[in-house]
Amino acid sequence: MWRLYQFPLCPFSRKVRLLMSEKGVGYELWRANPWEDDEELWKLNPVGRTPVLHDPDKNVTLCDSRSICEYFEETVDKSPMISGTAKGRAEIRRLVALFDESFFGDVTMPLLHEKMKKRLVMRQPPNGGILREAMKLADEHLYYIDFLRDHRSWLGGAQMSLADLAAAAQISVADYLDGIDWSGHDQAHEWYQALKCRPSFRPLLSERMEVIQPPKHYSDPDG
Repeated sequence: MWRLYQFPLCPFSRKVRLLMSEKGVGYELWRANPWEDDEELWKLNPVGRTPVLHDPDKNVTLCDSRSICEYFEETVDKSPMISGTAKGRAEIRRLVALFDESFFGDVTMPLLHEKMKKRLVMRQPPNGGILREAMKLADEHLYYIDFLRDHRSWLGGAQMSLADLAAAAQISVADYLDGIDWSGHDQAHEWYQALKCRPSFRPLLSERMEVIQPPKHYSDPDG
């Protein structure tokens, strides 16, 4: 069986977990903290990052969330997540890159550094200015999701796609760290609630990072 090396608040591991669950691919969770220089993780992935997917029986190792998702998109027919016309598939990939890169850089990464790494590793208090800027940028990203939902059923088009999973994975981590204000974002909130209600999302909502607890609304499907 696949072993997924991850830690609870890795947004890219969450994206892979959502896709594998939607496609019905079984896996086991293996804890790996990149900030601890995990020797096993570095052996599997030369850059020492999560997620890493490894099947010891078949001696297959996959690294990088986009590569992993594309692998299953090509090898598992169930629940295609990059489908439609060439133009439509390009749009899905554009949005995946947007959330993997821009949302992560603007919002998820600073929240993780200030609220997780500083607390667990550096033993320092968070920088309030950085947190406020991350939440401000999160608000701008939510406005873009509102815009997309004004014109589409899902972010990438008429059907749920990898774009939705990538966005929801990032937002779920930011929401866990209390970095999302849904006020004035009814369209985005409705979209996110629909994803939170899916069976693939439930394990994410029940998992906790030691010491750090999410706000009460985090695991509420209606929250």
